[in-house]
Amino acid sequence: MSASKVKKVVLAYSGGLDTSIIVPWLRENYGCEVVCFCADIGQGEELSGLEAKALASGASKLVLKDLRQEFASDFLFPMLQADAVYEGKYLLGTSIARPLIAQWQVRVAEQEGADGVAHGCTGKGNDQVRFELTYKALNPALHVIAPWREWTIRSREDALAYAEAHHVPVSATLRSIYSRDRNLWHLSHEGGPLERPRQEPEESLYQWTTSPREAPDQAEEIALGFEKGLPVSVNGVRLEAAELVAAVNALGARHGIGRVDLVENRLVGMKSRGVYETPGGTILSLAHAELESLCLDRDVAHYKQHVALDYAELVYYGKWFTTLREALQAFVSETQKTVTGTVHLRLYKGNVIVTGRESSESLYREDFATFAQDEVYNQRDAEGFINLFGLPLKVRAMRELTETGRTRYAVAEPAEIQRD
Repeated sequence: MSASKVKKVVLAYSGGLDTSIIVPWLRENYGCEVVCFCADIGQGEELSGLEAKALASGASKLVLKDLRQEFASDFLFPMLQADAVYEGKYLLGTSIARPLIAQWQVRVAEQEGADGVAHGCTGKGNDQVRFELTYKALNPALHVIAPWREWTIRSREDALAYAEAHHVPVSATLRSIYSRDRNLWHLSHEGGPLERPRQEPEESLYQWTTSPREAPDQAEEIALGFEKGLPVSVNGVRLEAAELVAAVNALGARHGIGRVDLVENRLVGMKSRGVYETPGGTILSLAHAELESLCLDRDVAHYKQHVALDYAELVYYGKWFTTLREALQAFVSETQKTVTGTVHLRLYKGNVIVTGRESSESLYREDFATFAQDEVYNQRDAEGFINLFGLPLKVRAMRELTETGRTRYAVAEPAEIQRD
């Protein structure tokens, strides 16, 4: 479809610098009607005045959907059950949000009779892939417009100049030039001074979590309840998914929990540095893993670690709406049938300390694990087990002894002790 034939485009709109200038740019370069779509997934005050801003930029309307509950229950919690963490540190706050936003963007495009969709992702980042893989999975007939891959704007300074020339109000300035993304799960910071890996983030960068130095001197004890791997309660109070995440966020942020400074490997091949604030996600992830340690047998727990790595990559790469992700989800769901119980935690100056865990589905047996005298475990049984478990090692060592008179791991002959 050529640019001249695109009549109506639904733009994934945040009200930030990039999407704000895309509205007049689409009208100028495509001559199309622009409908802005924004998903409320926990941005909070960032949504204030968004409709007026979109209309002032030239959009015909703004469609705003409250997706906080769907985000938590259908995206965050399934990912939490999988224990998915990218490169050991990143809790995937931006990654997991993109398939939901793009899914609803496609729905709005179909409802509005639009023939195109647009996003504000740069040609260097991961988000362009996440959005466009979702478009392809849900409605490949829609024409995709990615202005960052077309226009002559090459920097945030250029974008600010374009906004000024087109009378588009934006909050970003040359003095505070971080690129941020906020939702119910996290707040990310990229760009500006962070592009120098040696540069320590300034304290003013953090907008959600208290500095651990300034966090309360008194630790706070909390209890998180889970049912089949899903968080359901905080300190005995049952909450809906989005409410629960928000409640744990408040606890974690107050105690300076969830700050991560990460150099990550982007899907497109380059490294990038980001600083993330994920207070509630950090607490919930640790609590869930601790409960699994009580409720999953060794083989399942170990195999699930491999699945978690693959699952995390699928989320990071934008492959949410794929058969493989759904298949892994089925495996994860099966493992979670017994992950029910309560995890007790202590929050203190940036730390989450597990103080206990309990479950009616626990596989931990004190009568087996005790170092005291017991009647359920015959310690002599271990000898036969070790003989069989170590048989391959013994066979190899016997062959080496026959051939060379010593094993490959034998200690070298000590030098003769010199006597006075």
